[in-house]
Amino acid sequence: MANILYLVHRLPYPPNKGDKVRSFHLLKHLASSHRVFLGTFVDDPDDMQHIGTVRNLCSDLHVARLEPKFAKLRSLNGLLADDPLTLRYYRDAGLQDWVDHTCRHQKIDAAVIFSSAMAQYVDAIPRLPTIVDFVDVDSAKWTQYAPNHRWPMSWLYRREGLKLLAYEREVAARSARSFFVTPAEVQLFSRLAPECAVRVEPVCNGVDSDYFAPDDSRPSPYAADEIAIAFTGAMDYLPNIDAVRWFVADILPGLLQRWPQLRFHIIGRSPTPEVLALAADNVTVTGTIPDVRPYLQHAAVVVAPLRIARGIQNKILEAMAMARPVVASSECAAAVDAVSGQELKTATTPADFVAEIDALLQNPERCLSIGRAARQRVVAQYSWEAHLSCIDQYLPSAQDGKQ
Repeated sequence: MANILYLVHRLPYPPNKGDKVRSFHLLKHLASSHRVFLGTFVDDPDDMQHIGTVRNLCSDLHVARLEPKFAKLRSLNGLLADDPLTLRYYRDAGLQDWVDHTCRHQKIDAAVIFSSAMAQYVDAIPRLPTIVDFVDVDSAKWTQYAPNHRWPMSWLYRREGLKLLAYEREVAARSARSFFVTPAEVQLFSRLAPECAVRVEPVCNGVDSDYFAPDDSRPSPYAADEIAIAFTGAMDYLPNIDAVRWFVADILPGLLQRWPQLRFHIIGRSPTPEVLALAADNVTVTGTIPDVRPYLQHAAVVVAPLRIARGIQNKILEAMAMARPVVASSECAAAVDAVSGQELKTATTPADFVAEIDALLQNPERCLSIGRAARQRVVAQYSWEAHLSCIDQYLPSAQDGKQ
């Protein structure tokens, strides 16, 4: 049983958003065979109540408080230092002291880094075997934001993309192995950092298909006379904000002409003011909910109209596991290994979304057929344990570590 330093940019519990789902299952996987020393941040006061749950999985835990407003201001110091703003955003002296102390006194055998920003905490620790789960090419995400914003934000996003890519390349070059969530992300990073191409590989997301399973006893949260279209996700995340604004402005009007009883439900934590402003007669913004499964199970259709998409979307896998028909943007659907038209529907333009959703609403049997096929695909192919086990070869074995 080896000693593993695990650094995550956000408390990996509860698994209620994409990155936390992945980081939580990685924590469980590591804790099943090793002693885990976890350093992380809490950026949402509601997560404080879950620290005990995470502590039970760890040999030691250090949680640093992160106030997003202050962290954004602090990150601007990166402009003076010519650093990526992301690194300054997640820089904490207390966490650095804990990492240094832990590595000195606990004989850490290897470090597992979740997201590039956390690699800064082991930059100065020599000879520490390290693997990095980048998840997505975050630098490309910042670059992708730039064309949709005016100056100076467009300049700032482009700068962050360039600076963060340089740091991602440094981290990957000195790590034993680096992982991304899809083969497409691996290919993208290999083009951007060709010197690292032989040291990266994909580890796809999974889904807990026992937890995300239809249950006939689960009541519907929707009104009896409405047709519910659902979108799920953290609603303070820019790609999700863009997706729901686009759906409400350009897709929903065409659907309402055909289905006036239709209601679009935006389901997820921390909706920003611009998301809250979308609430209307045919749009509901739920905010935080205790359990997303009733909303998925009883939705007529689940949509994922993301135009800014990196990697595989947990929201799609969860809806498929719940046996619901999903209509996803082509960017999202490309990351999911599913048969288009049979297990997942794809769309590109607003007219495509209207046509695909309309066709499903007109054919309930087709909805059921696609939903059943979608769940079968998830159960057969998207087990977390099957995906995460590939990292074990890059970690000390139980025999190599301390007993």
